[in-house]
Amino acid sequence: MSATRYTYLGPEGTFTEAALRTLPEAATRELVPMVSVSAALDAVRGGEAAGALVPIENSVEGGITTTLDELIAGEPLMIYREVLLTITFALLVRPGTKLADIKTVTAHPAAQPQVRNWLAKNLPDAVWESSASNADGARLVQEGRFDAAFAGEFAAATYGLEPLVTEIHDAENAQTRFILVGRPARPAAPTGADKTSVVIWQADDHPGGLLQLLQEFAVRGVNLMLLQSRPTGEGIGNYCFAIDAEGHVADRRVGEALMGLKRICPQVRFLGSYPRAGVSPADVREPRTGTSDTEFLAASDWLMRCQDGRF
Repeated sequence: MSATRYTYLGPEGTFTEAALRTLPEAATRELVPMVSVSAALDAVRGGEAAGALVPIENSVEGGITTTLDELIAGEPLMIYREVLLTITFALLVRPGTKLADIKTVTAHPAAQPQVRNWLAKNLPDAVWESSASNADGARLVQEGRFDAAFAGEFAAATYGLEPLVTEIHDAENAQTRFILVGRPARPAAPTGADKTSVVIWQADDHPGGLLQLLQEFAVRGVNLMLLQSRPTGEGIGNYCFAIDAEGHVADRRVGEALMGLKRICPQVRFLGSYPRAGVSPADVREPRTGTSDTEFLAASDWLMRCQDGRF
């Protein structure tokens, strides 16, 4: 495996590249753009890269299903860290293009919900067509296949374009969450401000089935930060559930919740425990009474004394 290479959703000039370059280690790695999320992750699976940075969620539309489905299926991978990036779009055009000249626009599908209102107000008759990434949309404009692309303003120079309009966003402070993914290994030690991601499959569909799964977290005081269903591909109504939980697998309450899930689910895929972006231990709420590691350890010690006849 190349320890000096990271892949990312390309081509050059994507928000994913901008997010990757915020990581200190990116300065000492070869950063390789890939044509798709699948290609970026497959390079890690195949040992051609040590890690891949890909988008997983945005604050406007929620989870990015392409990435999630890639993590659910195929050879297991693990998340090692996350990056949050505030997203603001620019309308990139070839030099000399005016707003009235724009008949076709393009961008990544995840961009459309974030610029939909602006587009309806300013270019109501423009035809939208999705591209593989925002930067790829800029490339298509450079080639003359579209009149304009929504992308990061920083992509303009790469593709010989001009930002006709900047600071475009329907939602203030919209953010996209990116994850750095690698091959499975021991998770880093807890930081006190961590997140654990798993995918779970139900044994069967029955009343209260999802509630039963969620209670494994609730009774141990584990806060859920994301719950998303995805089809398993085995017919209508068959779903698995992707979950982000507050805490680290080494935390007693999180570890016991995962053990509980493993007892009742036919399959649980551990996607990693990793530091939360932009959160320090001081920002994390204290565990509720009865769910701290100290209390779990004391209860375990009490049970052992009972079993030994030492009351």
